[in-house]
Amino acid sequence: MNSEQQAHAIELRGISKAFGPVKANQDVSLRVGKGSVHGIIGENGAGKSTLMSILYGFYEADSGEILVDGAPVDIRNSNDAIAAGIGMVHQHFMLIDPFTVLENVMLGAESGALLAESESAARGELERLEREYGLEVPADETVGDLPVGQQQRVEILKALYRGARILILDEPTGVLTPQETDQLFEILAALKNQGVTVILITHKLREIMAITDRVSVMRGGEMVAHRATAETNREELAELMVGRKVRLELDKDPVRQRGAMITVDGVSVRDDKGVTRLDKAGFQVQAGEIVGIAGVSGNGQSELLEVLAGIIAPSEGRVQLGDISVTPDNPGDPEQRRANLVAHVPEDRHRLGLVSRFRAEETAILGYHNGAGYRSGLLSDPGAIRADCAQMMEAFDVRPPDPSLQSSKFSGGNQQKLILAREMIKQPKILLVGQPTRGVDIGAIEFIHRQIVAMRDAGCAILLVSVELDEILSLSDRIVVMCEGRIVGEIDAAEADERTVGLMMTGVPRGEAEKAAQAAGGSA
Repeated sequence: MNSEQQAHAIELRGISKAFGPVKANQDVSLRVGKGSVHGIIGENGAGKSTLMSILYGFYEADSGEILVDGAPVDIRNSNDAIAAGIGMVHQHFMLIDPFTVLENVMLGAESGALLAESESAARGELERLEREYGLEVPADETVGDLPVGQQQRVEILKALYRGARILILDEPTGVLTPQETDQLFEILAALKNQGVTVILITHKLREIMAITDRVSVMRGGEMVAHRATAETNREELAELMVGRKVRLELDKDPVRQRGAMITVDGVSVRDDKGVTRLDKAGFQVQAGEIVGIAGVSGNGQSELLEVLAGIIAPSEGRVQLGDISVTPDNPGDPEQRRANLVAHVPEDRHRLGLVSRFRAEETAILGYHNGAGYRSGLLSDPGAIRADCAQMMEAFDVRPPDPSLQSSKFSGGNQQKLILAREMIKQPKILLVGQPTRGVDIGAIEFIHRQIVAMRDAGCAILLVSVELDEILSLSDRIVVMCEGRIVGEIDAAEADERTVGLMMTGVPRGEAEKAAQAAGGSA
């Protein structure tokens, strides 16, 4: 074994994998240095998750070779991967919510026949791992009661407990707040310093530039480039991912406000346990502007969006949406909103935006299926529905452009574009849009942002909810900041910066936040 082989924790040689006619990986080769953070980026469907699933034993490659620490290994299942020192933290956590942290960590890796002895040994090892890697989690807390960021720590601890020296993280920040993302990066740096090799699968270029040592780019199932992170930039990586130049900066004309279309006045929401989730919110959105709602996830943004969309009723206060008046006694419903040209792109497309087993053409008319254009007498008109879906797919570049394809078969980005097309193509007066690019690759993000700005320029009043602060700063004309269900303040996007808005998101009033941000900027 030569020194070059010893320097690589993982080497993949000529990996290929096909699913029927679809070539998910084609002759892919990759080297990952020991004790490094190595990013793998690519659009949805580029083959990066398939490649890592082969490395972790979920799939077997059709051809190719895997080397761990310079030695060939045969990985046929996840047990083989774990035995080779490979762990994986999945985008959707594989935890048992009613179990404690300790029970989840030791489950399937008990050290003996007696549970008490296994638990005692596991507790000691868990405490060591927490100290060594800065992964503090309450061992006896029920996992389902933990915030998402701590649940992710449990997944990392599970892998380390099983002896992982190589850790694969699949889109690890997709469910995290900006603060939790920063905490994750601190953990990854600690893992690296202790000699753990981290493979980070993502499509977020800011994260790649912030945390990785090297980055590999996949496109169309092939590995198209390898770069030292310090020797590349977001623009080059975006072009390599998409195969064309991508505009990362958003051009917008000056805002032209044309009268209030959304008025929120003293609106509160209490849940079924009497807990106040939204507390006396008040603001306006004009026709022809985008107002972004900034805040850490779970601070009242979702409740606000659902009140405006007619999904839940306000507990107190009043909302005016164009000609619609909403009060606790007269909350209306989503059908009433649609009839008055109020469109809604939900935050969770799988829960509220589509039915996964429906065909694309059925998803494309959800909520609008009783419209005259989709019916022939008392029956639906399949030809009109399919033609309308085909038009949406062409206008919003949904791939593949097949109205008969099951909704679940589309990538997340194409599912999102289909939902956006359904809500935007009817030229609503008001657009409520939640997390428009969650789980969406960079090419689709660029497209979606342009469509939202075009709607704004056409005079639509747009309320944008996003946990991506970059997105809020880029798209918004004005920003309303929320913390613990209350509105902390407003700021024009032209005057806003990440430090100021970030501090306001923690509850700091605007004036204090601006002073603190200026002081931090001066000392940086």
